[in-house]
Amino acid sequence: MDPLLSLGAGLLLLALWVRHKGLEYLLVHHRWVFVCLFLLPLSVLFDIYYQLRAWAVWRLHSAPQQHGQRVRHIQAQVQEWKNEGGKTYMCTGRPGWLTVSLRVGKYKKTHKNIVINLMGILEVDIERQVVRVEPLVTMGQLTAHLNPMGWTLPVVPELDDLTVGGLIMGTGIESSSHIYGLFQHTCLAYELVLGDGSLVRCTPTENSDLFYAVPWSCGTLGFLVAAEIKIIPAKKYVKLHYKPVRGLEKICEKFTEESKKKENNFVEGLVYSLEEAVIMTGVFTDEAEDSQINRISNYYKPWFFKHAEKYLKANQTGIEYIPSRHYYHRHTRSIFWELQDIIPFGNNPVFRYLFGWMVPPKISLLKLTQGEAIRKLYEQHHVVQDMLVPMKSLEKSISTFHSDLNVYPLWLCPFILPNNPGMVHPKGDEMELYVDIGAYGEPKTKQFEARESMRQMEKFVRNVHGFQMLYADCYMNREEFWDMFDGSLYHKLREQMNCKNAFPEVYDKICKAARH
Repeated sequence: MDPLLSLGAGLLLLALWVRHKGLEYLLVHHRWVFVCLFLLPLSVLFDIYYQLRAWAVWRLHSAPQQHGQRVRHIQAQVQEWKNEGGKTYMCTGRPGWLTVSLRVGKYKKTHKNIVINLMGILEVDIERQVVRVEPLVTMGQLTAHLNPMGWTLPVVPELDDLTVGGLIMGTGIESSSHIYGLFQHTCLAYELVLGDGSLVRCTPTENSDLFYAVPWSCGTLGFLVAAEIKIIPAKKYVKLHYKPVRGLEKICEKFTEESKKKENNFVEGLVYSLEEAVIMTGVFTDEAEDSQINRISNYYKPWFFKHAEKYLKANQTGIEYIPSRHYYHRHTRSIFWELQDIIPFGNNPVFRYLFGWMVPPKISLLKLTQGEAIRKLYEQHHVVQDMLVPMKSLEKSISTFHSDLNVYPLWLCPFILPNNPGMVHPKGDEMELYVDIGAYGEPKTKQFEARESMRQMEKFVRNVHGFQMLYADCYMNREEFWDMFDGSLYHKLREQMNCKNAFPEVYDKICKAARH
C-alpha cells in the first residue's frame, strides 16, 4: 500500500499545484507534465484502436468490398450540397486537429463538410507492382502491410501518421527521393469525386491535365477517393554509412556528390551547426553482420538525430545495418527533434526504458489540446518549415537559414524534380536536382519576428526558384504565392470543371494572409 499512498499523495499535490497556478500556466510553461500524464497514454489507446481497425478490415477484407459503397456515399453528399444550392464551399469532414500539419484550418467551421471514411488498403498487385489504397491510409499502415510481403514504396515519408491523401494533395519526401522524386512522382493513378459529384480516374495518359494538377492542390479540385502507387522489392536491412563533415563548403560538396550517386538508395544530411553535419548514405541489403545491426526504432533506443550526432562528436565514420522498417520511421519517435522541446528529458535513458514505449504523443492530440496561448506562442517563437531549393543554391540557402532563423539541426533531403506540368517543376526544360531543407524548432536569431522573418525567407526561396511546403504557415500574398508556384494548369482546370463555386482556391485555403 505504501507505493499507492505515495502515488496518491503525489497526484493530490499535483492537483493542488495545478489549481493554484491554473491549467493554462501548466500547459504553457510545463507542458511535459500534461503530455506525460495524459497525452502519452491517450496516444497509446489511439494506436491500439487504429491497429485493431486496420487488422479487422484486413481480416474481413471489407475495404475492397465496401469501397464502392463508400464512394457512392461521398457522391450523394456532394449531390445533397448541390440540391441545397451550393451556398458554401465544400471540404473534407475530417477534423482539423486530426491532420499532421500544425496549421489550424478554421475553414472547417464554415464550409460544407463531406465525410470521407476511406482508410483501407484495397489491393496489392504484385504483377503490376502497384498498391491501390484509400486516401486515409497512413505510412505506418502501409509499411506494416507491404514489408512482410517483401515490398515497399519507393518513397516512404517519415512520420507514421502521414496519410496518402495528405502526401498527394500536399507533398511528401524521403531520403530515396534523389532517385524517385517526391511522393507524387511515384503515383500512377488518382480517383476523385469532382464538384459535380462525378467519379473520375486520371493517369499520365487519361485525363492527364487533372493527374498533374492534383498534387499540391490541397483538395481544391476534388475529393481523392483512391490512388495507385508504384511498389518496389524491399530488402531486410539498410546498410547505413555515417560520415561527419566540417566546413559549410565541404558539407555542400559532399552532400551534392552523394545525392548524384544512383547507387545510393538513400541520402540524408543532418546539419548541427553552420559548420558541422553528418551525411548518411544507405543501400538495401539482405545480409548483415549481427554485431552491427541497430534496431533504432526500438522504444529504448536513443533518438536517431542524437545517435547520428555521436559520430560528429567522436569525429569518426561508422556503418550500421538498420532493419528497413526501422529506417523508414527512424525520426518518428522524436518527431524529428520536436519532442525535445515538449519533453526535454525524453532522450534520457531512464525515461526511454520506462516510458519510451508510449512515445511519441500523437501530433493530432497535441494540436487538440494546445489551446490559444500555446498556439500563439508556437506561432511567434517556433518554426516548422520545409523549403525546397535547387541543389546549386544549397550553400547560400543554409547561410540564409542560419542568419534568418538559426535553428538546428537542419534536415537535408535531396530529390529529383522532373519537368512535369503542374504547380511545382523546375524553371528550365529539364529535370533538376533539388534539396528539402527542414527547419523545426525555436529560432535562436535575436531579430526573429515570425511574420517578417518568414516573409524574408519566402522571398529568398522565390528568388532561387524554390518552393515552400504548404503544410506550414505561409505568409505570402496572392501575387507572391503564384510567383512561387505555377498556377496555369491549376486555374485552367478550376475554370473547366466549375471548381470555383465548389472549392476555395488553394491560396485561400492555406495562406495566413487569406485565412480568417
